[in-house]
This record gives sequence, structure tokens and C-alpha cells, in this order.
Amino acid sequence: MLSRVFHALLAPCAMTRHGACRCLRAAAQALALAVLIAFTTLTALTALTIGGCAETPAPPVPFRPVPAERIVLPGYTQPGEGRVAVDVRRERTNNLVVKFRDAPLYVDGERVADLMNGEHVVLYLRAGVHRIAVTTQFDPVVEIRFVVDPRYTNIANVSFDTDHRILIRRVAR
Repeated sequence: MLSRVFHALLAPCAMTRHGACRCLRAAAQALALAVLIAFTTLTALTALTIGGCAETPAPPVPFRPVPAERIVLPGYTQPGEGRVAVDVRRERTNNLVVKFRDAPLYVDGERVADLMNGEHVVLYLRAGVHRIAVTTQFDPVVEIRFVVDPRYTNIANVSFDTDHRILIRRVAR
């Protein structure tokens, strides 16, 4: 393509000293323009590719249970008389910055389990007010006051904000 550009620019030039200089100057300008267009196109493609790394939810699939080896206090995961199920879910994400971070889960100040991307754990707690908290190796502990009520479905949702900071909230159902 560039050879065609040079040929088109140089063909009409007279082989005089001044004509050749003007043609070479025009050819250099055409080459600079072609390089600028190529660079702009490459920059746009790179921006579109990197834009794919933004926070996007993963396709919906069922949550996986936390494996037994990552449940630190198994007493919280056993049903019992007078206990109410609380489902703590870590939202699935495709974001590589947070996808592989573990999120330790605390109930009333005790570490219960480590949640990974797309996992959930069902805790059995007594009715009343509890403190449920999560953290990562990069975040401070984030805690919510969670009222466990047998009349409702009790779900807590763990996710990350746009700055890759961990969040926890109660899901109303």
C-alpha cells in the first residue's frame, strides 16, 4: 500500500532538482500520515481490548458450596434446634483483579470460612442480631449488623465495588 502511495506521489514529479525535493517532501508527509493512522487504529484496538477487563458479571450459574477444608468452624454449618439458615453468597465475577482473592468470613468476631469466587456457605444461627463480616488480604474488615429472623429468607451477598473493595449487604427476600 505504501509503495502505491509513493508511486502516485513521485510519478508526476519532474526529474528536476526542485521537483524531486517537493515530491520527496510530499512522500514523507504521506508516510507520516500513514504511520499516524496505523498508530491511532492500534491505540483504539488496544483500548477496546483493555476495556474488556472492566468489572463484568459472569454468566449466571449456581453457587458452589465452600469445600469442607475451607470451613474453619464447622459448628456454624450444622443445622440444629432453634437455628435459622443464613446463606452467605460471594457473587461470581470475571474481573481478574478480584476473581482469585479469598474472602475470609466472620460471624460475631469468629472466622468461619473462606469464600472464593462464586461460592456460598449456609450458616445456622440463632434468631437475633449477629455481626457478619468479610475481608481480603487487601481490604479492612467490612461488617454488617445482620438480623436473623425465621420468618424470612436470610441471605447475605459478598461482592466487590468498582475500586475492587469488598462489600457485604443483606439481600431482601
